[in-house]
Amino acid sequence: MGGHMSASAAVVSLLQAAHGKGHLSAASLANAAEWLRSGALPADAVVSLRDLCERGAWAELEDRFYKGIAFGTGGMRGRTVGRVSAANELDPAGLPVRAAIGSACLNDVNVLRAVMGLWKHVSSTRPGARLVVAHDVRHFSRHFAELIAGAWTQLGGEAYLFAGARSTPQLSFTVRHLAAQAGVVITASHNPSHDNGFKCCLGDGGQVLPPHDAAIVAEVGRLGPADVAPYLEKNLAGVLAVPASAEDAYLSRVAGVVLDPGIIARHTPKVVFTNVHGTGDVMVVPALRRAGIDPHMVEEQRDHDGRFPTVASPNPENAATFALALKLAEEVGADLVLATDPDSDRVGAACPLPAGGHRLLNGNEVAALLAEFRISSLKDAGVLPAAGSPNAAVVKSLVTTPLVAAICARHGVRCVETLVGFKWIARKLEQWSRRLTEGAGPDAAALPLRRRAPLAMRHSTLFLLGAEESYGYLADDAVRDKDANAAVLMLCEYAAVLRSRGRTLLDALDALHLSHGAHHEDLLNLSFEGAEGAARIRRIVASWRANPPAVVDGSKVLRVTDYERDTVLDAEGERVPPEEFILAELADGRRVAVRASGTEPKAKFYSFARSAVADADDLAAARARARAQALALRAWLEADAKRRAQ
Repeated sequence: MGGHMSASAAVVSLLQAAHGKGHLSAASLANAAEWLRSGALPADAVVSLRDLCERGAWAELEDRFYKGIAFGTGGMRGRTVGRVSAANELDPAGLPVRAAIGSACLNDVNVLRAVMGLWKHVSSTRPGARLVVAHDVRHFSRHFAELIAGAWTQLGGEAYLFAGARSTPQLSFTVRHLAAQAGVVITASHNPSHDNGFKCCLGDGGQVLPPHDAAIVAEVGRLGPADVAPYLEKNLAGVLAVPASAEDAYLSRVAGVVLDPGIIARHTPKVVFTNVHGTGDVMVVPALRRAGIDPHMVEEQRDHDGRFPTVASPNPENAATFALALKLAEEVGADLVLATDPDSDRVGAACPLPAGGHRLLNGNEVAALLAEFRISSLKDAGVLPAAGSPNAAVVKSLVTTPLVAAICARHGVRCVETLVGFKWIARKLEQWSRRLTEGAGPDAAALPLRRRAPLAMRHSTLFLLGAEESYGYLADDAVRDKDANAAVLMLCEYAAVLRSRGRTLLDALDALHLSHGAHHEDLLNLSFEGAEGAARIRRIVASWRANPPAVVDGSKVLRVTDYERDTVLDAEGERVPPEEFILAELADGRRVAVRASGTEPKAKFYSFARSAVADADDLAAARARARAQALALRAWLEADAKRRAQ
């Protein structure tokens, strides 16, 4: 122990000298010294930090220690592989073998601090609480999941761990199915390969909401490396395997999202699917086959691989992610091309163009298509009255296309808007489920859709669809997170329905724009990494709150809504929870919104434009007008943000 402490003290001295020369901030020095002086860091972590000091990697050390990793809208995310790695963090081939050590990174210490904070919060009201743990395919995901499950059992709880990589929506479902009090999935969703994350939910299966998130953060904040030291050695002796029956139950729910299996049997679409090295294949492929579709798989991307070697970033929002899938689609003549992200909560889609090539649908377009399909098909199935119902609702985020709200209005159903983050959609589902239980009895929520729907519309609200512009969709409230596995099935069923009519998804989108106007939305992400980046993001958002613009892109600002300060009611008359989110409405009908990402080092700027469509001949021109209006907003916002960031 003495040698270990002296090694730690030597590294502290190197860091102090760097601070004295202006290479390291006081905050970074304090955080690093606290970790080193705890005496609890593994010897290899101390070696890593000494190596970085001796190489003069001060910017890397600053980024690793400038803050403590915190919970955001999607939980906790951070680098698990440094921009600069210590020699012992990589194997001879250059692959990561140890998670980056640092208070701002995702590593063994921070993962254990997080699960211990979750345990303290949950066990305060439920001794011996049950936890379900899942993980994706990223670097150290299985390792972190095993650490968490082992620590939970050692702390006195009951932990279930999946046998292999599983999706985030399956974790959400399984928490509820096994009547667990909490769930954790190790994932950084669609982030680059160097990131990983800790995402947790409580017994309702939705991401942690206030005040629980703040309570967990407070518990985590009271824990240091010394507190987690007893759990750094994995102990899986008491960990239970998620039973096969729970896996089968989720697969049945995914397959059950199809309302008319016969239409797929009669008009089977030809589908190309890629899981982009992630978890999507685990449930999507068997669910599609159960529905009668044998997908063409992109074999180069089928293996689970945390490097995501065939793409720059495993994000279906990026066109480059589809390159191999589109090549296969050309070869087989596919009707639909689908790609899921590493934890299979997001899905992207592409469709063939009549003249050749493909068109990628963005998240807003898919949200609109699924809203139209889901409402129409539920009406056709007799689940929803032909005139709609004020007690049936689609839930979408504030930054998702207004076209969804227009579709809901035409169908006579409610559109409820929430803050960004699927946890707020899950919050609505939990409220509606509780009202249903109170009005129709404890078994009502578990009834099949056709029997549950009239009860929900009588006593509560029938959930039709949840949608976010960031490629997230949900149609089954047994899951309380976005579910790409089920969204793939919905898109395939819609493709079959349209095929039966000699039409395509692109034709359906044309019809929506002809009816409601050509909508175009744009998202500008400005990335700012590290300590200085975080400060820039804070300056931009704070400046918008303190000094919002009077004119944007030549159009007068009619109204600015600051969701942190203003009282805003949703379609149900409930206050939208306060959050740092700013929405500006312009005199020419356009809108812009500004927020800091809760999961990535980004400031996000949303632009919304709509152009009326005179007739079918005017559709292309109307889309061009709407796009130009949105892109003009983007250019203005980018220039303005750079000024505010200084």
